[in-house]
Amino acid sequence: MMAQQRFDRIVEYLTRHRAASVAELCVMTGASEPTIRRDLTELARQGCLRKVHGGAVAVRPLFEAQEADVHTRERLQVPQKDAIARYAAGMIQDDDLVFLDAGTTTLHMVEYLTDSKATFVTNGVACARRMVEQGLRAYVLGGLLKPRTQAVVGGVALGMLANYNFTKAFLGMNGISVERGYTTPDTEEACIKEKAVQRAFASYVLADSTKFGKASAITVCSLEQAHIITDYLPDEAYRQFTVIKEVQA
Repeated sequence: MMAQQRFDRIVEYLTRHRAASVAELCVMTGASEPTIRRDLTELARQGCLRKVHGGAVAVRPLFEAQEADVHTRERLQVPQKDAIARYAAGMIQDDDLVFLDAGTTTLHMVEYLTDSKATFVTNGVACARRMVEQGLRAYVLGGLLKPRTQAVVGGVALGMLANYNFTKAFLGMNGISVERGYTTPDTEEACIKEKAVQRAFASYVLADSTKFGKASAITVCSLEQAHIITDYLPDEAYRQFTVIKEVQA
């Protein structure tokens, strides 16, 4: 394979997968490790990618304009979400006042909160129903219910959030990128997430590794404003901006 052909295949692969190790690229191109390392150096010089330890990542975040419905998202990355949720639930103390965002990973958290004496506030209908079934002390925000994500949004919900001083907030996001921060496709849901971050002493974004290097329409806040709990961090550059905990699925 000629050098330019390898360059094209490497850039195409990163466009689809957002990150790749040297070993992956060796298999994909049939080239040796020293050759791939030289290719990555040249492509980084051209601004086509960013080299990281052991591989490379795409330069620009992948933009996603639409969000899958909640039933579709429930079937994605299940082991990773469960591991992230289990770790996050273990951070909650009995005297905490906790905000749980509407989302599939936060819903997984509820399964590990059976004996918790903490107080919870959520804008997620599914979260609220499951918490009640488990006998947890839970408050639900009022407002407009979005059928696609089963999240409560709008001015009434924002007004209620303004009355709380959370010790911890746990949030889902559709995209995380160095350039755009934490992002989500919907303006109203972004406002709820942003307000929760503002009202919390500490905020945690629960995101599996597929969320990195992606950007949606609305930025919720910068990377510095929340910690991240993930199953795998594909790019060490993110550690320059916030605290990140990796947990095993």
